[in-house]
Amino acid sequence: MKAAFTPRYGPSSVIETRSIPTPTVANDEVLVQIRATPVTVGDRRMRAGDFPGISALPGRLMMGIFGPRHAVLGTMFAGRVVDVGRAVTEYSIGDDVFGSVLHGAYAEYLAVPADAPMMAKIPVGIGYDEAADVPYGGVTALQFLRDLGEVGEGDKVLILGASGGVGRYAVQLAKHMGAEVTGVASRRNLPLVLELGADHVIDYTTEDFTRNGEKYDVIFDIAGATTFAKSRASLTDHGRYLTLFISLRVLGEMAVTSFSSGPQAKFGIAMGSREMLIELRDYLATGVIRPLVAQRFPLERIADAHAAAESGLQGAVMVTMDPATPDQLQSSSGPMPDRAREAWASAPGVRTGRVPWYSAFLSMFRRSVATGFLRTSQAPS
Repeated sequence: MKAAFTPRYGPSSVIETRSIPTPTVANDEVLVQIRATPVTVGDRRMRAGDFPGISALPGRLMMGIFGPRHAVLGTMFAGRVVDVGRAVTEYSIGDDVFGSVLHGAYAEYLAVPADAPMMAKIPVGIGYDEAADVPYGGVTALQFLRDLGEVGEGDKVLILGASGGVGRYAVQLAKHMGAEVTGVASRRNLPLVLELGADHVIDYTTEDFTRNGEKYDVIFDIAGATTFAKSRASLTDHGRYLTLFISLRVLGEMAVTSFSSGPQAKFGIAMGSREMLIELRDYLATGVIRPLVAQRFPLERIADAHAAAESGLQGAVMVTMDPATPDQLQSSSGPMPDRAREAWASAPGVRTGRVPWYSAFLSMFRRSVATGFLRTSQAPS
């Protein structure tokens, strides 16, 4: 099969398309023929080895010193099940699925445990590229707004970075929760934010929201454009400041405000769950959320896709793959021989597999990178 291979950290041009073996399913796995995978902020940061600040050393140690430990990147996917293990009952050949993995989605095929917490069936009538875009921004927005921010009917919510990959879903989900939404973005993206459902918009280049006299129940800082200290005066008495960016300062503010009755600073990591993905799937099916795909590239042009994603397009950049012919797919249901399993385990990025005891920590770190928690601040998109 073809796969996008990242042999070392660097610009988009380091990505190569290579032929590697097609994975064979184990008893408890399904083989997914990937049809679409987005280029996320996390994918771009992993490709570049961009682990800023205090995460630089642990990032390289965990993810690879000179290049990604798993050279086939890609964390979000949508595709069709083409093979199932003998013990699998939830999925059948022909099922269309979407979800999130730690690595390996930049390939034509991906072996995924059938009980993977972040995989579900695609609703009827939804395209592969639309479904593939949901796990990245949708999960983060839902967990922060609902679980961390406790957004409810009538709340006033300010979203910094409202036109980005997480922001687009945050606007739509906050409106669904009954909030009055103000989106902060660049001038050229304001029409898009309004189209997504925002009640008000602010051009961050000409207006400082901290000086407009408005009070918000929730300020969701997706872009790292402000701080709790700067935003505190713009929060209601019980307002919540949500940030995607971890720092010693944020941890200190969380500790201090957790013991007070006033505004609170909050940070979290959007790990996601099967229940959350299914909820988002239902929202997708009923039109509550609407993905926005700006551009599509074939797998052979994935380097161009990364470059396009870094150019600030309005919407997701998607890598799409045409289905292979039957004679191109060589896999078998049932358990893999030990020697074959060892070979697949050492092959980069071809399967998600079960990982060691420290998998939870690695997963948290990877998702921190994937959703931008460990990155420097930037202007709202």
